[in-house]
Amino acid sequence: MHVAIAAFAFAPALAIGSFLNVVAARLPEHRSIVHPRSACQSCHTELRWQDNIPIVSYFALGGRCRSCGEQFSLRYPLVELTTALLVAGCFLRFGLSGEAFVGAFFVAVLVVLSAIDIEHRILPDKIVLPAFGIVLLANIAIFPDRTLEWILAALGASLFLFLALLAYPRGMGMGDVKLALLLGAALGKAVTVGMMIGMLSAVGLGALLMMQHGLSARKMAIPFGPFLAFGAIVAYFAGDTILDAYTGTFM
Repeated sequence: MHVAIAAFAFAPALAIGSFLNVVAARLPEHRSIVHPRSACQSCHTELRWQDNIPIVSYFALGGRCRSCGEQFSLRYPLVELTTALLVAGCFLRFGLSGEAFVGAFFVAVLVVLSAIDIEHRILPDKIVLPAFGIVLLANIAIFPDRTLEWILAALGASLFLFLALLAYPRGMGMGDVKLALLLGAALGKAVTVGMMIGMLSAVGLGALLMMQHGLSARKMAIPFGPFLAFGAIVAYFAGDTILDAYTGTFM
């Protein structure tokens, strides 16, 4: 049953991913996400409806504008496909439930924040803080007995990154601290898993860059948000299992 629901959610999630591309492209530049219609950033020609079909249009056009031949960013299909897979994954795991809808919203927010952070090195408050409020209130409504867990996880994760920011300001920014609020509100106690995976992933990439570029790699700016998002997604789908395995082995 869950498989059918996930399959049904896939196509609408592709459309959501297409909208997230608009948000990622326009919100950091303080442009309206409602109008005008999508257009080529090079020749400013409005895209036809058939050139706006998620995934399909990008590959049908060879990733280029029909009018001027300008190469479109690979971000467009990646955001659309990633959003669709993650949203479908939420319904595959939780079925047609409130938990699945909250999860779908959470992962979609992580996708658009990652796309923005990679391109602009920012995590906009206009997305992070409302998303934190929505997820926290929704989880409290669905799991009222875990209210304290959601609140403490959000505050604890944010405080941890704030202290890390004070100790090493070059490593992250206040946007990451605020993002931790959202992660805690969505993951509860599993936020520890998400934070650990995110930090280890960032350290792993840093080590790889050091091996390739030597000490000059220390000057390379690497956005931390996508690593936190990656860890959060792993924790969302498998955090409790990882925690149980850890406590069963070491405690």
